[in-house]
Amino acid sequence: MAQSLKPNLHSLDPVWERIRLEAEAALAEEPLLGGMFHSSVLHHKTLEQALAFRLSQKLSSAELSEQILREIMDAAHADDPSLGEAARADIVATFERDPACNRFLKPLLYFKGFQAVQAYRISHWLCRQGRSDFASLIQMRVSECFGVDIHPGAKIGKGIMIDHAHSIVIGETAVVGDNVSMLHSVTLGGTGKEDGDRHPKIGNGVLIGAGAKVLGNIRVGDCARIAAGSVVLDEVPPRKTVAGVPARIVGEAGCAQPSLTMDQLFRGEI
Repeated sequence: MAQSLKPNLHSLDPVWERIRLEAEAALAEEPLLGGMFHSSVLHHKTLEQALAFRLSQKLSSAELSEQILREIMDAAHADDPSLGEAARADIVATFERDPACNRFLKPLLYFKGFQAVQAYRISHWLCRQGRSDFASLIQMRVSECFGVDIHPGAKIGKGIMIDHAHSIVIGETAVVGDNVSMLHSVTLGGTGKEDGDRHPKIGNGVLIGAGAKVLGNIRVGDCARIAAGSVVLDEVPPRKTVAGVPARIVGEAGCAQPSLTMDQLFRGEI
């Protein structure tokens, strides 16, 4: 008897429940968009199903039908629950760090940075399954639709926030840790025609400013801060701020975890 009284913890999903409540409120405020709120959110039982629907709508083409995309994404989420966990962490990260995000609903429906990262997660799953052509096709569609080019082979953590997201490039052997924030036009690239492990390794809690280029197989330490427009060619120690072309250390990071505060001002903390 006592066993039957235990709550079903697996059914508790505060992120998804909040999204549904926000969709219902948005529907009441804007009835003309009722079709979108119903088809993209209220029709679905889980965030994973809503993600598969929304992304397949955005990425489908003459070569890749919406139905096939949904089936692939449903299979990926069923096989790897960490995809949904990461999506929830990304939604919370965007809400907490982007002042333009005042609802959990917004990343799912409107923010191409969030959508591009979730589509990358599907392509990365396909890559791990040995389905490289399908992964590459999704990479291409994400680039065409969102202006974001993330190689399926890259490894990206959770709690990721990419603000505006236009012209983001992340290379094949790049690694991005947890709780990283970056702005538009960031490149995590190589330095030439070399193959093998050739892209940056970004630690946890790093903030990368707009237009920054981090090039080569170098390490950016945890909780570092890269100023907008910088070109980083050398290792960045943890909890330091680098700026310039080429970038050099100009001071401390200024706080415990820059990616969370999104503070991009340098105050001479040398």
